[in-house]
Amino acid sequence: MKAFNENVIKGKWLEIKGDLQKTWGKLSDDDLEKTKGDMKAIGGLIQQRYGEAQENTNKKLENIVKRFEAQKDEAVSGIKKAIKK
Repeated sequence: MKAFNENVIKGKWLEIKGDLQKTWGKLSDDDLEKTKGDMKAIGGLIQQRYGEAQENTNKKLENIVKRFEAQKDEAVSGIKKAIKK
């Protein structure tokens, strides 16, 4: 599994958790809180609940986290531009 940016996961946990629950509705708040944002643990939980193949689960998880990484990168770029002005 790809290494995820832990800072992004911690900083955007509530939003990421919401996306995870939209994608995999059987995951409860308690289930996700128990994983403490550990994507490997989340992947295992999804496989347990849904019987999805690991590769498929990992790809979906990567896509969710990438969206939030991109948002962070855009925000940083915007701040840098504002500072230069």
